[in-house]
Amino acid sequence: MKVAVIGATGLVGQKILQVLVEQDLHIDEMVVAASEKSIGKKINFDGRELTVVSIEDAIESNPDIAIFSAGAEVSLLYAERFAGRGTYVIDNSSAWRKHSDIPLVIPEINASDISADSHIIANPNCTTICMLMAVAPLHKKYDVKRLVISTYQSVSGSGHKGLNQLSAEQRGEHCDNPAYPCQIHENVIPHGGNFSDNAYTAEEEKLVFETNKILHSDIAVTATVVRVPVYGGHSESVNVEFSQQYDIDDVKGILSSTPGVEVYDNIDENIYPTPLMSYDKDEVFVGRIRRDYSIEKGLNLWVVSDNIRKGAATNAVQIAKYVIENFIK
Repeated sequence: MKVAVIGATGLVGQKILQVLVEQDLHIDEMVVAASEKSIGKKINFDGRELTVVSIEDAIESNPDIAIFSAGAEVSLLYAERFAGRGTYVIDNSSAWRKHSDIPLVIPEINASDISADSHIIANPNCTTICMLMAVAPLHKKYDVKRLVISTYQSVSGSGHKGLNQLSAEQRGEHCDNPAYPCQIHENVIPHGGNFSDNAYTAEEEKLVFETNKILHSDIAVTATVVRVPVYGGHSESVNVEFSQQYDIDDVKGILSSTPGVEVYDNIDENIYPTPLMSYDKDEVFVGRIRRDYSIEKGLNLWVVSDNIRKGAATNAVQIAKYVIENFIK
Protein backbone atom coordinates (compact mmCIF):
# COMPACT_ATOMS: atom_id res chain seq x y z
CA MET A 1 0.00 0.00 0.00
CA LYS A 2 1.46 3.33 -1.08
CA VAL A 3 0.00 6.59 0.23
CA ALA A 4 0.90 10.18 -0.68
CA VAL A 5 0.08 13.27 1.34
CA ILE A 6 0.08 16.47 -0.70
CA GLY A 7 0.63 19.51 1.51
CA ALA A 8 2.42 17.41 4.12
CA THR A 9 4.17 20.37 5.78
CA GLY A 10 0.96 22.28 6.52
CA LEU A 11 -1.10 22.23 9.69
CA VAL A 12 -3.64 19.71 8.39
CA GLY A 13 -1.02 17.76 6.43
CA GLN A 14 0.98 17.16 9.59
CA LYS A 15 -2.15 15.99 11.40
CA ILE A 16 -3.01 13.65 8.51
CA LEU A 17 0.37 11.95 8.95
CA GLN A 18 -0.30 11.57 12.68
CA VAL A 19 -3.76 10.09 12.13
CA LEU A 20 -2.47 7.69 9.44
CA VAL A 21 -0.11 6.24 12.04
CA GLU A 22 -2.88 6.02 14.65
CA GLN A 23 -5.27 4.29 12.24
CA ASP A 24 -2.65 1.69 11.30
CA LEU A 25 -3.56 1.34 7.61
CA HIS A 26 -0.63 -1.00 6.88
CA ILE A 27 1.14 1.52 4.68
CA ASP A 28 4.19 0.06 2.94
CA GLU A 29 5.41 3.30 1.42
CA MET A 30 4.64 6.90 2.33
CA VAL A 31 5.26 9.80 -0.04
CA VAL A 32 5.20 13.33 1.35
CA ALA A 33 4.90 16.22 -1.09
CA ALA A 34 4.55 19.96 -0.77
CA SER A 35 5.28 23.24 -2.51
CA GLU A 36 8.61 24.03 -4.15
CA LYS A 37 9.89 25.88 -1.08
CA SER A 38 9.47 22.77 1.09
CA ILE A 39 11.15 20.24 -1.22
CA GLY A 40 14.04 18.54 0.56
CA LYS A 41 12.70 19.14 4.06
CA LYS A 42 12.68 16.18 6.44
CA ILE A 43 9.46 14.92 8.03
CA ASN A 44 9.09 12.19 10.64
CA PHE A 45 6.49 9.53 9.93
CA ASP A 46 6.04 6.57 12.25
CA GLY A 47 9.66 6.67 13.34
CA ARG A 48 10.98 7.10 9.80
CA GLU A 49 12.54 10.22 8.34
CA LEU A 50 10.97 11.11 5.01
CA THR A 51 12.12 13.69 2.48
CA VAL A 52 9.57 16.08 1.01
CA VAL A 53 9.33 15.70 -2.76
CA SER A 54 7.64 17.68 -5.50
CA ILE A 55 4.04 17.01 -6.46
CA GLU A 56 5.29 15.92 -9.90
CA ASP A 57 7.46 13.28 -8.24
CA ALA A 58 4.50 12.18 -6.12
CA ILE A 59 2.44 11.67 -9.28
CA GLU A 60 5.21 9.58 -10.82
CA SER A 61 5.32 7.38 -7.72
CA ASN A 62 1.80 6.09 -8.56
CA PRO A 63 0.33 5.94 -5.05
CA ASP A 64 -2.82 3.96 -4.29
CA ILE A 65 -4.17 6.87 -2.22
CA ALA A 66 -3.33 10.58 -2.39
CA ILE A 67 -4.67 12.83 0.37
CA PHE A 68 -4.61 16.50 -0.60
CA SER A 69 -4.42 19.35 1.87
CA ALA A 70 -2.74 22.08 -0.12
CA GLY A 71 -5.60 24.38 -1.10
CA ALA A 72 -8.09 24.47 -3.95
CA GLU A 73 -5.69 25.82 -6.55
CA VAL A 74 -3.25 22.94 -6.09
CA SER A 75 -6.08 20.39 -6.07
CA LEU A 76 -7.48 21.72 -9.33
CA LEU A 77 -4.04 21.52 -10.93
CA TYR A 78 -3.05 18.05 -9.81
CA ALA A 79 -5.92 15.91 -8.50
CA GLU A 80 -7.12 14.74 -11.91
CA ARG A 81 -3.59 13.79 -12.91
CA PHE A 82 -3.36 11.45 -9.93
CA ALA A 83 -6.86 10.12 -10.58
CA GLY A 84 -6.03 9.50 -14.23
CA ARG A 85 -3.37 7.03 -13.12
CA GLY A 86 -5.85 5.11 -10.96
CA THR A 87 -5.01 6.79 -7.66
CA TYR A 88 -7.88 7.48 -5.27
CA VAL A 89 -7.68 11.18 -4.38
CA ILE A 90 -9.18 12.51 -1.16
CA ASP A 91 -9.26 16.28 -1.25
CA ASN A 92 -9.56 18.57 1.77
CA SER A 93 -10.12 21.77 -0.18
CA SER A 94 -13.28 23.29 -1.62
CA ALA A 95 -12.15 22.54 -5.20
CA TRP A 96 -14.40 19.55 -5.95
CA ARG A 97 -17.21 19.77 -3.43
CA LYS A 98 -19.77 21.26 -5.80
CA HIS A 99 -19.09 18.85 -8.66
CA SER A 100 -22.21 16.72 -9.01
CA ASP A 101 -20.26 13.59 -10.00
CA ILE A 102 -17.81 13.76 -7.08
CA PRO A 103 -18.95 12.41 -3.70
CA LEU A 104 -18.75 14.68 -0.65
CA VAL A 105 -18.37 12.32 2.26
CA ILE A 106 -18.59 11.99 6.02
CA PRO A 107 -18.00 8.23 6.38
CA GLU A 108 -20.37 7.75 9.33
CA ILE A 109 -23.17 9.33 7.27
CA ASN A 110 -22.77 8.67 3.53
CA ALA A 111 -19.79 6.43 2.83
CA SER A 112 -22.03 4.51 0.41
CA ASP A 113 -21.84 7.49 -1.97
CA ILE A 114 -18.30 6.30 -2.80
CA SER A 115 -17.98 3.75 -5.60
CA ALA A 116 -15.04 1.97 -7.20
CA ASP A 117 -15.07 4.68 -9.87
CA SER A 118 -14.84 7.54 -7.34
CA HIS A 119 -11.23 8.47 -7.97
CA ILE A 120 -11.73 11.95 -6.54
CA ILE A 121 -13.57 12.20 -3.22
CA ALA A 122 -14.19 15.54 -1.52
CA ASN A 123 -13.79 16.10 2.21
CA PRO A 124 -16.47 18.52 3.54
CA ASN A 125 -15.75 21.76 5.35
CA CYS A 126 -14.86 21.41 9.02
CA THR A 127 -18.02 23.10 10.31
CA THR A 128 -20.24 20.94 8.10
CA ILE A 129 -18.65 17.75 9.43
CA CYS A 130 -19.00 18.80 13.05
CA MET A 131 -22.61 19.91 12.70
CA LEU A 132 -23.85 16.99 10.60
CA MET A 133 -22.36 14.37 12.89
CA ALA A 134 -24.98 15.54 15.38
CA VAL A 135 -27.79 16.49 13.00
CA ALA A 136 -27.74 13.56 10.53
CA PRO A 137 -28.92 10.84 12.97
CA LEU A 138 -31.72 13.13 14.14
CA HIS A 139 -32.70 13.89 10.55
CA LYS A 140 -33.02 10.16 9.88
CA LYS A 141 -35.58 9.85 12.68
CA TYR A 142 -37.42 13.18 12.70
CA ASP A 143 -36.81 14.78 9.26
CA VAL A 144 -35.05 18.14 9.61
CA LYS A 145 -36.94 21.01 7.96
CA ARG A 146 -34.68 23.99 8.75
CA LEU A 147 -31.29 24.73 10.34
CA VAL A 148 -30.07 28.04 11.79
CA ILE A 149 -26.36 27.78 12.51
CA SER A 150 -23.94 30.16 14.21
CA THR A 151 -20.32 29.05 14.26
CA TYR A 152 -17.51 30.10 16.58
CA GLN A 153 -14.40 29.07 14.69
CA SER A 154 -10.87 28.93 16.04
CA VAL A 155 -7.89 30.49 14.28
CA SER A 156 -6.38 27.08 13.44
CA GLY A 157 -9.02 26.91 10.72
CA SER A 158 -6.92 29.53 8.93
CA GLY A 159 -3.76 27.44 9.20
CA HIS A 160 -0.40 28.75 10.37
CA LYS A 161 -1.38 32.29 9.33
CA GLY A 162 -4.27 32.35 11.79
CA LEU A 163 -2.20 30.87 14.61
CA ASN A 164 0.65 33.30 13.96
CA GLN A 165 -1.64 36.34 13.90
CA LEU A 166 -3.29 35.52 17.23
CA SER A 167 0.04 34.67 18.84
CA ALA A 168 1.70 37.88 17.63
CA GLU A 169 -1.21 40.05 18.77
CA GLN A 170 -1.24 38.41 22.20
CA ARG A 171 2.41 39.38 22.54
CA GLY A 172 1.60 42.93 21.49
CA GLU A 173 3.50 42.55 18.23
CA HIS A 174 2.56 43.52 14.68
CA CYS A 175 1.70 40.62 12.35
CA ASP A 176 3.23 41.14 8.91
CA ASN A 177 1.09 38.51 7.20
CA PRO A 178 -2.30 38.47 8.95
CA ALA A 179 -5.03 35.96 8.22
CA TYR A 180 -7.83 38.39 9.05
CA PRO A 181 -8.73 41.95 8.03
CA CYS A 182 -8.74 43.14 11.64
CA GLN A 183 -7.34 42.18 15.04
CA ILE A 184 -8.44 38.78 16.34
CA HIS A 185 -6.92 39.01 19.85
CA GLU A 186 -9.64 40.10 22.32
CA ASN A 187 -12.03 40.31 19.39
CA VAL A 188 -14.51 38.30 17.32
CA ILE A 189 -14.85 38.66 13.58
CA PRO A 190 -18.13 37.83 11.75
CA HIS A 191 -16.30 37.03 8.56
CA GLY A 192 -15.25 33.64 7.16
CA GLY A 193 -14.05 33.55 3.56
CA ASN A 194 -14.84 36.05 0.86
CA PHE A 195 -18.19 37.84 0.76
CA SER A 196 -20.58 36.87 -2.04
CA ASP A 197 -23.03 39.09 -3.89
CA ASN A 198 -25.78 37.89 -1.54
CA ALA A 199 -23.81 39.24 1.48
CA TYR A 200 -23.05 35.75 2.79
CA THR A 201 -19.47 34.58 3.19
CA ALA A 202 -17.97 31.54 1.49
CA GLU A 203 -17.85 29.64 4.80
CA GLU A 204 -21.56 30.29 5.35
CA GLU A 205 -22.47 29.15 1.85
CA LYS A 206 -20.52 25.93 2.36
CA LEU A 207 -22.76 25.00 5.27
CA VAL A 208 -25.85 25.54 3.13
CA PHE A 209 -24.70 23.60 0.07
CA GLU A 210 -22.74 20.81 1.74
CA THR A 211 -25.50 19.91 4.20
CA ASN A 212 -27.94 19.10 1.44
CA LYS A 213 -25.45 17.34 -0.82
CA ILE A 214 -24.34 15.01 1.98
CA LEU A 215 -27.85 14.29 3.27
CA HIS A 216 -29.44 14.19 -0.21
CA SER A 217 -31.97 16.60 1.19
CA ASP A 218 -33.61 19.96 0.63
CA ILE A 219 -33.27 21.44 4.11
CA ALA A 220 -33.51 25.20 4.50
CA VAL A 221 -30.18 26.30 5.98
CA THR A 222 -28.93 29.70 7.09
CA ALA A 223 -25.62 30.36 8.81
CA THR A 224 -23.45 33.03 10.39
CA VAL A 225 -19.73 32.34 10.69
CA VAL A 226 -17.70 34.02 13.43
CA ARG A 227 -13.95 33.75 13.98
CA VAL A 228 -13.00 33.77 17.69
CA PRO A 229 -9.63 34.17 19.49
CA VAL A 230 -9.27 30.47 20.32
CA TYR A 231 -6.33 28.45 19.03
CA GLY A 232 -8.15 25.21 18.25
CA GLY A 233 -11.62 23.69 18.19
CA HIS A 234 -14.75 24.90 16.43
CA SER A 235 -18.06 25.41 18.24
CA GLU A 236 -21.52 25.73 16.73
CA SER A 237 -24.90 26.81 18.00
CA VAL A 238 -27.39 24.77 15.97
CA ASN A 239 -31.11 25.47 15.95
CA VAL A 240 -33.05 22.62 14.38
CA GLU A 241 -36.65 22.64 13.20
CA PHE A 242 -38.08 19.19 12.53
CA SER A 243 -41.00 18.20 10.33
CA GLN A 244 -42.17 15.78 13.02
CA GLN A 245 -42.69 16.17 16.72
CA TYR A 246 -39.83 14.71 18.74
CA ASP A 247 -39.09 13.39 22.21
CA ILE A 248 -36.19 15.15 23.96
CA ASP A 249 -35.06 11.99 25.78
CA ASP A 250 -35.10 10.10 22.51
CA VAL A 251 -32.94 12.82 20.94
CA LYS A 252 -30.38 12.41 23.71
CA GLY A 253 -30.52 8.65 23.33
CA ILE A 254 -29.97 8.82 19.56
CA LEU A 255 -26.99 11.13 19.98
CA SER A 256 -25.52 9.02 22.79
CA SER A 257 -25.64 5.89 20.60
CA THR A 258 -24.20 7.55 17.48
CA PRO A 259 -20.62 6.42 16.70
CA GLY A 260 -18.24 9.36 16.81
CA VAL A 261 -20.58 11.51 18.92
CA GLU A 262 -20.24 12.04 22.66
CA VAL A 263 -23.02 13.67 24.65
CA TYR A 264 -21.59 15.98 27.28
CA ASP A 265 -24.66 17.50 28.84
CA ASN A 266 -25.38 17.99 32.54
CA ILE A 267 -26.32 21.55 33.40
CA ASP A 268 -26.61 20.73 37.12
CA GLU A 269 -22.86 20.06 37.12
CA ASN A 270 -21.99 22.77 34.56
CA ILE A 271 -21.05 20.08 32.07
CA TYR A 272 -21.11 21.11 28.40
CA PRO A 273 -18.61 20.94 25.54
CA THR A 274 -15.89 23.56 25.09
CA PRO A 275 -13.22 23.85 22.40
CA LEU A 276 -10.45 23.13 24.90
CA MET A 277 -11.83 19.70 25.78
CA SER A 278 -11.99 18.72 22.10
CA TYR A 279 -8.26 19.22 21.52
CA ASP A 280 -6.68 16.34 19.56
CA LYS A 281 -9.81 14.20 19.90
CA ASP A 282 -11.83 12.65 17.09
CA GLU A 283 -15.20 12.74 18.83
CA VAL A 284 -17.82 15.39 18.18
CA PHE A 285 -19.15 16.65 21.50
CA VAL A 286 -22.79 17.69 21.91
CA GLY A 287 -24.38 19.51 24.83
CA ARG A 288 -26.92 22.18 25.84
CA ILE A 289 -29.56 19.90 24.33
CA ARG A 290 -32.89 21.58 24.88
CA ARG A 291 -36.25 22.27 23.31
CA ASP A 292 -36.75 25.54 21.42
CA TYR A 293 -40.04 26.79 22.84
CA SER A 294 -40.36 29.56 20.26
CA ILE A 295 -41.45 27.07 17.58
CA GLU A 296 -43.46 23.87 17.79
CA LYS A 297 -40.81 21.36 16.70
CA GLY A 298 -37.58 23.19 17.48
CA LEU A 299 -34.40 21.96 19.15
CA ASN A 300 -31.19 23.69 20.25
CA LEU A 301 -27.78 22.01 20.25
CA TRP A 302 -24.24 23.12 21.08
CA VAL A 303 -21.70 21.16 19.05
CA VAL A 304 -17.90 21.20 19.42
CA SER A 305 -15.06 19.37 17.69
CA ASP A 306 -11.36 19.58 16.88
CA ASN A 307 -11.50 21.16 13.44
CA ILE A 308 -8.05 19.87 12.46
CA ARG A 309 -8.85 16.27 13.41
CA LYS A 310 -12.47 15.22 12.68
CA GLY A 311 -13.01 18.48 10.81
CA ALA A 312 -10.24 17.65 8.34
CA ALA A 313 -7.50 15.04 8.89
CA THR A 314 -9.41 12.26 10.62
CA ASN A 315 -12.36 12.46 8.23
CA ALA A 316 -9.97 12.24 5.25
CA VAL A 317 -8.17 9.23 6.72
CA GLN A 318 -11.52 7.55 7.48
CA ILE A 319 -12.42 7.98 3.80
CA ALA A 320 -9.05 6.47 2.84
CA LYS A 321 -9.70 3.52 5.13
CA TYR A 322 -13.11 2.93 3.54
CA VAL A 323 -11.59 3.02 0.05
CA ILE A 324 -8.81 0.62 1.03
CA GLU A 325 -11.21 -1.85 2.62
CA ASN A 326 -13.69 -1.79 -0.26
CA PHE A 327 -11.88 -1.01 -3.51
CA ILE A 328 -8.13 -1.61 -3.24
CA LYS A 329 -7.00 -5.19 -3.45
